[in-house]
Amino acid sequence: MSPATEIHGDTSLPEGFSHPHASEEARAIAQAGMILRVQVGSGVHGTSISGQDDRDEMGICLEPPRFVTGLARVPRGIDAGNAEVEFEQYQRHTVWDKPGGLANRSGAGDLDVVIYSARKWCRLALAGNPTVLLALFVPDEEVVHRNRYGAELVDNAHRFVSKLAAARFLGYLQSQRDAMTGAVGAHTNRPELVAVHGYDTKFAMHALRLGVQGVELLTTGRITLPVPAPERDYLRQVRRGEVELEEVVAKVDEAEARLTALRNASALPDEPDRAWVDEWLHRSHLAYWAR
Repeated sequence: MSPATEIHGDTSLPEGFSHPHASEEARAIAQAGMILRVQVGSGVHGTSISGQDDRDEMGICLEPPRFVTGLARVPRGIDAGNAEVEFEQYQRHTVWDKPGGLANRSGAGDLDVVIYSARKWCRLALAGNPTVLLALFVPDEEVVHRNRYGAELVDNAHRFVSKLAAARFLGYLQSQRDAMTGAVGAHTNRPELVAVHGYDTKFAMHALRLGVQGVELLTTGRITLPVPAPERDYLRQVRRGEVELEEVVAKVDEAEARLTALRNASALPDEPDRAWVDEWLHRSHLAYWAR
């Protein structure tokens, strides 16, 4: 594959809010140190439905030295008084600005963005977290910002991928399936979909998507975005409620079985390249501070 190119785009973030990870100080850190920012929601998967989806973005930032080598913390949101938290991310949903605040559910036209510290993002990615790994495979047209540090991460995506991802993909798939079917202890926040289709079609689509992408990752070491046809077309049919629940459950069970088999049979390494990641974090922070 060709080396990742730098894409110098928008690094501005919505202003702070009364949320534990949305202080103005956290926003300043995320903006100043941003090395990667991409779309990660239904739009990048190719499964969005026109006029129904918000925009989900994820990013990574390097931190100032006092937050890495010292004990500095950031306020716990705006108007937090003396309450502080460690800086791990800046998280902001624009729907919070509407009446109802934090209780609102994002919808069409809303932006949900989270910018992780590079250290937290690397911990999650090394563990095989399906959501954070996506940032390494987003096509250029869905990249908002990517500097040389972010490009180096993308070029070394293989160092984060290992058999550990199997358990994470399985866990995410199972939780989405439970929410889809209304299993005991599961929660669905889309009763309107259940009322129309008999099940939460969005959870169903994501359960199947995780199966498709998990199998591809454990087989090839990469994730293709958007999801290739014909799988993408089927996911959209599920999302629109055009597939009966019994068939969807059978497809999810099939995906779970394939992931389970690949947990040990995959040719991927048992562990990611933690030594390279550790060296990258050290080197990148030093270069950022020197700049």
